[in-house]
Amino acid sequence: MQNASCRIVITGIGAITNLGADSRSTWDAMRNGRSGITRLGGPDFDQYAGKWSVSAAGQVALGDTTAIVDPREAKRLDRFTLLAMVAAHEAVANSGVDFGSEDPERCGVIVGSGIGGIKTIEDGVVTMVQRGPDRLSPFTVPRLMVNAATGNISIRYGLQGPAGAHATACASSGHAFGDAMAWLRRGRADVIVCGGTEAAVTPLCVGAFQSLKALSGRSDDPTKASRPFDRERDGFVLAEGAAMFVIETEAHARKRGATILAELVGYGNSSDASHITAPDAEGRGAGRSMRWALEDASLATDAIDYVNAHGTSTPLGDKAEVAAVLDVFGSHARRSSGGKLMMSSTKSMHGHALGASGAVEMIACIHAVKEGVIAPTINLESPDDGFDIDLVPHEARERRVRYAMNNTFGFGGHNTTLIVGRYDG
Repeated sequence: MQNASCRIVITGIGAITNLGADSRSTWDAMRNGRSGITRLGGPDFDQYAGKWSVSAAGQVALGDTTAIVDPREAKRLDRFTLLAMVAAHEAVANSGVDFGSEDPERCGVIVGSGIGGIKTIEDGVVTMVQRGPDRLSPFTVPRLMVNAATGNISIRYGLQGPAGAHATACASSGHAFGDAMAWLRRGRADVIVCGGTEAAVTPLCVGAFQSLKALSGRSDDPTKASRPFDRERDGFVLAEGAAMFVIETEAHARKRGATILAELVGYGNSSDASHITAPDAEGRGAGRSMRWALEDASLATDAIDYVNAHGTSTPLGDKAEVAAVLDVFGSHARRSSGGKLMMSSTKSMHGHALGASGAVEMIACIHAVKEGVIAPTINLESPDDGFDIDLVPHEARERRVRYAMNNTFGFGGHNTTLIVGRYDG
C-alpha cells in the first residue's frame, strides 16, 4: 500500500563521465565550468574518415576496471554495462550499505538506458556479414539487452527485490528514479540502486543522429559545440557515461546510521503524444511533467530555486523547455519581472548522454541543495529571443537552494521531472 508520508533519501552517489572518473571529479568539473567534450575519435571512427559532418563528442576515458570487474567478466559485458558497474561500485561504497547484512528481497536495482548494448549489436552484424552467423559470440544477447546493467548489478550485490530497466530514450533514468521511488513508497523495498548508463558514441549512433541532423556540426572547437539556449546553437553533442545512486527510505537510512545527502520529494512524467522526435513546440507535455512533480512533492512553484534543464542545445528542444518553464513558474521564472528561479544546462559541459543524462544531472541537483552551488551553462554568449530566465551563464553561482528540479525529455515524447530537496532531518 502506498505510504505518502514515507520519505525517500539519497545516501550514495557514483559516476563515470567525460568530466571525471567518479562523482566528485564530475561535480568539480561542473562547478568549475570545465568542458569534457573533445574531438570525436578512435579506431571505430577513423575507418570512416572524411565521412563525418560532426567532430565533437563526450567520450569517456575508461581506465583500469580490474579492481571492480574481473577481466573475464568484463569481456562478457557491453560498455554500457561496464560503465554502470563502475558507477554502482562507487555509489554502494559511498552509501556505506552492506548488502550482505540486508534482507535481499527488500533490496532492488532499477537502471535506465536509451539504447543499451549498441556496440555489441554493431560488432555482431559485422561478424555475421563477414564470417557468418555461426561465428557470433554466445554472449551477444546477454551483452546487448537493455536490462543487462540491471541484471549484472543485481547479481553483483545479491539484490532480489524490485528490478527494472527503463528504455524511454533520454528520459530513461528519470523513469528509473520514479519507479524506484514508487517501490520504496509502497513499502515493498528498503533500499534500491538506481540511475542511468549509456555508451552510444558508436559509428552507427553518431551516423544515425548525423543523418537526423540532430548533432552539432560546429568543428572549430569541440568545447564550444554544446551551447544550450545560445542563439548560435545547432544541435546536441553525443556523450556517454553513467551515474548511479543508492536511495532508501528515511527510516532505513536512519536505522543504519547512513549519511543522508538529499531527499527525493517529487516525481512526474507525461507524454507529448504529438511527434516521435520533435517536442511539443509549446512544451505542454514538459509542463505537465513539472506540474505533476510539484503536486507529488506538495510544493508551490516558488519553492523551487533551481532547475537543471534538459537543455540539449537543439533549437526546438531548448525553445520548448523555456516556454514550459515560463508557463509553469510564471513571474518566479521571468527575469524581467524580478524572478528568482535559476536554470542551467550542464550538458553544455558533458554533452548529452541520452538515457543516462538525467542521472548525470542529478549530481548537479544534489550538490546544488547540499552545497549551495549552481553549476553554470557555459558557451552561453547570446541567449535566444524570449529566453527570459536566469540561465546562470559561464560561471557557477553560490546560492542557498531548498529544492532543485531535474528535467529530462526524450524521443517518443517522454517527459520526466524529479525534485530533490535539502535534508534537514
